[in-house]
Amino acid sequence: QVQLVESGGGSVQSGGSLRLSCAASGYTWSSSCMAWFRQAPEKEREAVASIDNYGRTAYADSVEGRFAVSLDHAKNTLYLQMNSLKPEDTAMYYCAAGAMALYSCMNFHHGRFGSWGQGTQVTVSS
Repeated sequence: QVQLVESGGGSVQSGGSLRLSCAASGYTWSSSCMAWFRQAPEKEREAVASIDNYGRTAYADSVEGRFAVSLDHAKNTLYLQMNSLKPEDTAMYYCAAGAMALYSCMNFHHGRFGSWGQGTQVTVSS
C-alpha cells in the first residue's frame, strides 16, 4: 500500500498559479502510474493529469496547456503546476497511484488506482 499526502492548495484569483505536491511513502516501487483527480461540489470526480514512471504524461482537455504534471523519483513526490487558473478549476484535488498498463495510465482508468490521498482544496475566485 502506498500512502499519499497532498499539499499546496489554497485560494487564488483567476489567472493566478498554484503548485500542488503529493508526497508518497510505503511501497512506492509498486506504482507505475500516478495521477491527479479533482472533484467539485455536486460533481463527479474527474481526471486532471497522469504520469508514468518513464515521464510520459496525459492531460484532460480542460487543463491542457495550463497545467503540468511532474514526478521527482528521488523525493517520491508528485507535482501539479497549475497556471492561468479559472474559477471552474475550483475543486478538491486528489493524488492517486497504482500499478497499471500504459494505456490505463494515459486514459485515467479510475479503478486501477489503488491508493488515494485525502485531498487538498483549490479555490479560484473571479
